[in-house]
Amino acid sequence: MKTSIFSGLLLLTTFCCGFAQAQQENVDTAAIRMIRAAEKTNSHIPMIAHYLTDVSGSRLTNSPGFFRAGNWAVETMKKWGLVNAKLEPWGDYGRGWEQEEFSVDMEVPYHQSFIGYAIPWTANTNGKIRAQVAILNPASMIDTNFMAKHAADYKGKIILLAGARAKIDGDFKPFSTRLTDSELMKMPDTYMIARKLIDYYMGQLKIQGESIQKLKAAGALALLSSNGRDGTVTVQAFTGYKGGGKEGLPEAAISGVDGLKLKRLIESGHTVELSLNIKGKFYSEDTKGYNVVAEIPGSDPKLKAQLVMLGGHMDSWPAGTGATDNGAGCIVMMEAVRLLDSLHLKPKRTIRIALWSAEEEGLLGSYAYVKNHFGNGETGVFKPEQAKISAYFNLDNGSGKIRGIFAQKNDAVKPIFEQWLVPFADMGAKTVTMSNTGSTDHLSFDWADIPGFQFIQDPLDYETKTHHTNMDTYDYLQIDDLKQAAVIVASFVYQAANRPEMLPRKAPVKEQFVFDGF
Repeated sequence: MKTSIFSGLLLLTTFCCGFAQAQQENVDTAAIRMIRAAEKTNSHIPMIAHYLTDVSGSRLTNSPGFFRAGNWAVETMKKWGLVNAKLEPWGDYGRGWEQEEFSVDMEVPYHQSFIGYAIPWTANTNGKIRAQVAILNPASMIDTNFMAKHAADYKGKIILLAGARAKIDGDFKPFSTRLTDSELMKMPDTYMIARKLIDYYMGQLKIQGESIQKLKAAGALALLSSNGRDGTVTVQAFTGYKGGGKEGLPEAAISGVDGLKLKRLIESGHTVELSLNIKGKFYSEDTKGYNVVAEIPGSDPKLKAQLVMLGGHMDSWPAGTGATDNGAGCIVMMEAVRLLDSLHLKPKRTIRIALWSAEEEGLLGSYAYVKNHFGNGETGVFKPEQAKISAYFNLDNGSGKIRGIFAQKNDAVKPIFEQWLVPFADMGAKTVTMSNTGSTDHLSFDWADIPGFQFIQDPLDYETKTHHTNMDTYDYLQIDDLKQAAVIVASFVYQAANRPEMLPRKAPVKEQFVFDGF
């Protein structure tokens, strides 16, 4: 009996050891040490950041700034030694746009210049206009009965959209934060937007657009909104890039403090007049959308036909220079492929970087790329290339350091990533969460049953100050955090390119995502 128990235990131990051995990842610590050393001694992060932001300017899709950045990225990666570097068309997008002139000033009851920006794709004022300001509650914009009765009240007026907000909130909480260990342990699903909610917002935008047409027909001159605090202004739009639509009113966003002052003056009985000048240029000669792509060829005769991808979106909003959203992701991804190529590490699988366009209009560039190369997630009809891509890694939540990765409910990949993160515990990256994160380009791959992942990043001041605002500039980049991120991304991509098998896939995604116009 003892012999039998001993034999059974021995058999069980042998089995368990064999199972553990089968699950053990071959983490190339020598290559990781090379990557870390190269980034520490010869980082190109500051240079890449400077050219993608300061030199290129803002990068609204199909604008001159987007092409300045895209062409620079292509030529730079060619100089580094990457192959097949190009601007790759993905389908029809629409018009580019660029602000050429803008000013907004209060003229009555006294003169004062305001902080403001034209809304992308807005109509022009055709020279400086000057008019009295009238308040319109944003909720009334989607009240069809109100608009039918009162649109004529705004004839000859510049309209200020102003709701219940009466003051700037106190700043007793820090604008910039890092994730604590307890927060990392309990990472929830983030940025996940249900289709019903997207459909609701799209319906509201449609009603708002119809109201703007009613105001224009009634003789209103322009539309102003205000937001933010401390001179920070969010500037974005979700319509206007497609040609053929009706031109609306000239639109601009001004700072929250300026908007609140106007509201108080008007509500206390004072006449307020503003002057406004908006001159923007539309670019419709080429309405195709383009992504930037480049490759490090695989070195293994059998595995080089397989693919590992990494990327982030290159397009941005025009009030800043898109440094944290998402210049940061593009900077890190470019540095990651530069490191791998410069160290001559010779990955077995081909590594392809993609810098997407039109993410801000609804993941359009990555979505079309996936459909063109890998197939249709809605129909489940895939191209042969879909079976040859191991994974896609994305970075798009500001310039905070990487603290881990979202496994996107992929049970099989979790223990793999946990082992890959072990060498970076000293850099603060050790969390693999099963939670999902959304609202960026890895969803296009997830949609097509391809392992797509977004890294967990320290939030810093991404949501509190820089996201889609005039503060999204080089000076809000945390350069040392970007260096840390580049090391981790390069190592993850290299591990995926060299492991014997492709990364495991999860069950097909059931929920479909809306990609056009959110």
